[in-house]
Order: sequence, then C-alpha cells, then structure tokens
Amino acid sequence: MSDLRKINIDGTEIEVDGAMTLIQACEEAGIEIPRFCYHERLSIAGNCRMCLVEVVGGPPKPAASCAMQVRDLRPGPEGQAPQVKTNSPMVKKAREGVMEFMLINHPLDCPICDQGGECDLQDQAMAYGLSGSRFKEPKRAVDDLDLGPLVDTTMTRCISCTRCVRFTTEVAGITQMGQTGRGEDAEITSYLNQTLQSNLQGNIIDLCPVGALTSKPYAFTARPWELTKTETIDVMDALGSNIRVDTKGREVMRILPRNHDAVNEEWISDKTRFVWDGLRRQRLDRPYVRVDGKLKPATWPEALSAAANAMKGKKVAGLIGDLAPVEAAFALKQLIEGLGGNVECRTDNARLPIGNRAGYAGTATIEDIDNAKFIQLIGTNPRDEAPVLNARIRKAWLNGAQVGLVGQPADLTYDYAHVGTDRAALSSLLDKDHGAIKDAPSVVIVGQGALREADGLAVLAAAQKLAADTDSKLLVLHTAASRVGAMDIGAVTEGGMASAIDGAEVIYNLGADEVEIDPGAFVIYQGSHGDRGAHRADVILPGAAYTEENGLFVNTEGRPQLAMRAGFAPGEAKENWAILRALSAEVGKQLPYDSLAQLRQVLVAAVPHLAKIDRVTAKEGAPLAQDTLGTADFLPAIRDFYLTNPIARASQLMAELSAGAKARTTGKLAAE
Repeated sequence: MSDLRKINIDGTEIEVDGAMTLIQACEEAGIEIPRFCYHERLSIAGNCRMCLVEVVGGPPKPAASCAMQVRDLRPGPEGQAPQVKTNSPMVKKAREGVMEFMLINHPLDCPICDQGGECDLQDQAMAYGLSGSRFKEPKRAVDDLDLGPLVDTTMTRCISCTRCVRFTTEVAGITQMGQTGRGEDAEITSYLNQTLQSNLQGNIIDLCPVGALTSKPYAFTARPWELTKTETIDVMDALGSNIRVDTKGREVMRILPRNHDAVNEEWISDKTRFVWDGLRRQRLDRPYVRVDGKLKPATWPEALSAAANAMKGKKVAGLIGDLAPVEAAFALKQLIEGLGGNVECRTDNARLPIGNRAGYAGTATIEDIDNAKFIQLIGTNPRDEAPVLNARIRKAWLNGAQVGLVGQPADLTYDYAHVGTDRAALSSLLDKDHGAIKDAPSVVIVGQGALREADGLAVLAAAQKLAADTDSKLLVLHTAASRVGAMDIGAVTEGGMASAIDGAEVIYNLGADEVEIDPGAFVIYQGSHGDRGAHRADVILPGAAYTEENGLFVNTEGRPQLAMRAGFAPGEAKENWAILRALSAEVGKQLPYDSLAQLRQVLVAAVPHLAKIDRVTAKEGAPLAQDTLGTADFLPAIRDFYLTNPIARASQLMAELSAGAKARTTGKLAAE
C-alpha cells in the first residue's frame, strides 16, 4: 500500500512515496545530490555527510538526505507541502566543509591513481569543493591490505564510506572486511589480514568512490578516456549478465558490469570481470590441417577444402559448444542436417526435453526470486554456477525467504534446510503437505547436476510436479551460455549426444571443448582457443571469441540478448557463422544467406521469439510424464568455478585463483 506525500524541492512540488528517502525524492525531481557512502543496493550508512540538504522549518542545520524519509518531514504552518532546499547558502557551505574535511588526509595521487578520470572524489571536489584547504599538518598514512590477486588497495586514499564493507557482508555474504579504530585512527581492514574468499569481490572496485580499491590486473595499463566502450553480454555462465567491454586498439583492457535490474542488477562475477587476459592467450589465429599425424598451418582455402572433402558422402554429426552464439549454432544445424547428419548441443548429457520450452527454460524469470518466500534448490550450487543469481537468492533470504536444498551441502552464503543429497530426498519432498508454501510466491530451481544422469528427465518431471504442487515457478539453471538458444532452434537429437555421434565418420565440433571424442572419427574443430577440442582435431578453423563478433545469446530464463563486437579476432580468425557459410559452398550445400542480417531473417522466420530482444516471452510445454527416479546422489555440475571454459582455462589469473581456491579447501599439515 503506497503512502503518497507531497514535497516541495527547490520550488518544484512533486508527489512521492512517503517511504522514500530525501535523496531518492530529489532524484525523482531531477535534482542530483552528491554522495559517497549512499548506494541504491546497499544499506544506508549515513556517514559521509556529502548529501546534506536544508529542510525548511526543521532544525537550524543541514540534514543527511540519504537517512531521512519523506514521511519524517513536517508540513508548513498552513499545511503546505514540506520544503527542501538543495542549493541554499547553508547547503553550499556545508558541502564545502565536508569536502574540505574529506581531503584533509586524502593524498594528491591523481596523476598515478587508476581511478583518475572516473573518480567521484575528483568530480565532486570540482563541483562542490573549495579551491584550497586550511589543513597544513602532515597527512596520515595507512598500511595497504592484501585482499588477493584481484583487488589492489591503497588505503591511504580511503574516505571510510564503508561501501566495500557493506557489499561484502550484505551482497557477497562474507564477513572478512570491517572498520577498526576511532577518529583519525579509523581504518577499513580485513579480519586477521585474510584475503577475500568470494567470487563477487571484484564489484567492490566499482563501488569504491575513490582510488582506495582498484583492479590489480588492470593497474597502470590505460586511462578511461583512451578506451573504446562496447555494451555487450557475458557468456561465462548462462545468466547473460549485461557487461561493458573496454578495448584499447585490438586488446580488451577490462570488463565492467552494466545495470539490468531483471538479470544481474549491477553486479558481475569475478570470472566475468577478469577473464579478459584469457582472450589473448592460446588463441587459434590461423587454420591448421593434420598431415602425417601432425597439425600443420594451412591457408583458408586449403583448410576449407580439406574439411569439405572429408565431409562429402560421409555420415556427419555436429556438436555445439557452450559459448557458441545462436547464429553459428543455426548455421551449423542447417549445414549438417542438409548433409543428412545430426547436431547436438547437450554435450554434457543433460536430459533436457526436446521442443518443450517450459521444460528446458522453466516457467520462472530471474526477477521472481526477489519476491519469493520459499526457494527450493535441486541438484545445484548457485554460488559456483551463477554467483550473481546466488546473490539474488541471498537478498531474498535476507528479506525473509526460506531456502531448501536437495543435493551436496555447500557454503551458499545463506542458511538453508538441507533435505538430503539423493533422489530419495527429492521424492520425500513430493510426498509432503505444502499447505503453508502454496499461499506465498515460491520458486523451484533445478540445476544441470540434477539433469545429467540417466534419470535426468524423471528428476525434471519431479521438479515440475513439486512446482505444480506448491504453486511455484520453475527455473532451470543452465551452466552453458549457448544452451537455451541452441535448444530453441532445435539443435538436438533424440537420444542425446551418444546417438548423434553414433557411427559418425566426421564430427564437426563447434567449440565443444569439454567432450572426449573417441579415436576413429575425422574431427573438424572450429573455435577460438587451442583447448582440448583443438588437440583432437584433424582440421582446425579459427573462430572469433564472444567479444569479437555480433551474436545472439538466450539466457537461462529464455531472454534473447545481443552481444556486440568489441574488437576483431586475431590473425586470420573469422566470425563463426561466416566460416560455416564459406564451408557450405565448398561442400556444395550453400547456405541461403551472405550476411549476418540475412541469417537473422532466416533465423527469426524459423524461431519468431528470438526477435523479441531482452524480453522473456511465455514459455509453453506440457508437464513431463512422471517416471521412476534413480537412487544416486546429486553431483555438482561445476568442479572448478574458475576453469569452466576454454577462455577461462587460457587465463593466467583464473589459474591462479583456481590454485588459491584449491589450497584453501585442502587442510594444512601440522608442520605447516
């Protein structure tokens, strides 16, 4: 129930919800209020005092607009709307005083500080500060922290806004950062000098309004005004986080999050943010053909002709990897099926129902988690499979939601009722009376670990029945960015991967690096990195990575999103759809399009909902028939969060993070 109140801000009267803070009301009125500690997604600290405003008729001193609600204001003497001034002499003087106070101990590091050019303190000192300082004493210095290989610290610059402390405790769910000391001795520190143990820690770099926390891998490499910024989509997990890729020349220099309330809010995982060094290493930048058992460099005509000759008149199969855009998967499907072969995208053997969109994309949206009062996890560890989604579940838990887990116990950063680890635990949930849950919105989340065994469809049917019994929505949490899009275009074979490649003489591998292909078949590998798939290949066709071509990706909830090209592929590597189009002409089964725009027209004619960019359309499909569940335990879908795909495995930083995570889980010996 809304409690609308009138308020007069700088002479403009607006009507806002009484629960709003003054800083939010001012934004509604189109007035910008400076702030350092206030952040829309964190709790209110009210400790920087930069957002001071004057409340007319209130106390004879400015008020912190982030910590005062509209409903706390008194009306005027004749019942007029309460009046707030944001640019009066009192406010101007207060802001200048606060800014002078902020800069007492802040060092003049701007020429060597990585935050230079995108620093809130610089901007606000220019806009609201004085031209000089009365402070002549020496500035204090603070020891820097070691937070690990991702976040660089220069704590002398810290203004104690506590955004990093609030983010790590509230959103990331770790308790390693805090503030010690009082007055001049107050400093942000980590508990017992620990490094941060979270896969969301990189977000504190964006949150820091000064240069106290900066990106270690990006340090001293570029200035913001030198970078070309491209808004695109992340493919490190199936969430489809909105990101911005910053490039300098042909090199990706950093990756930052973009705000999208319905998908990733404004957070991204550390793998998404720091995987860019893997885009430079172990790249395939020229075609190769295996001659006398050894891969030899070749020209494009030689490689295409070798691939085409191998495919002609043979039984062919196509495998679609986890990072392939929908257009490339569609082109491969048309090429292979034109030759009478089969394609398969479920390379991890996930038992996803063919043609049943409500079965493989679920019925829930990611936003449904926000209002859920009950969340049931089945065979998933969202902290590893989609860290940003896990933060959303944590937010729902903080707002009173109950969480249940069927599967391997893990530290998910929130409390949950552990029902059991095996199929029997899932069966026991189906037998329960769910009266209390039915009245409240709830979500059932089923992970890929639950769907990979032989009884995967029975597990999915049980999850659907549980959702129906509790009036819940079902979210199928995928781990591969390309999976839902490839399922949408029907890149599947009855019987799964085993049946697709059964008896195939030629296997066309489109970036599926997690697959073991038995000896015997001729393998054509198309991908961006020299990973496992390239080692097994007889012909290698170098393709573009996700930042190097325009492509369509459908996320885990069934939302089509466009990834845009931020740079060009190295060497002779080409866009993935273009390689398949060129090969189709060589094979004599030319595909009916010569540009990406034409391909998309054919694609949308075949699958109309892919034209609805950034919209989750109704997902239809009959509930699956109930089948007998097996007896096995649910196993996690991801063994190592940092090494899940070829780009991550090529990254030195991901290898370092993976080694650090392993070292933390293995217990130390007494001698250590």
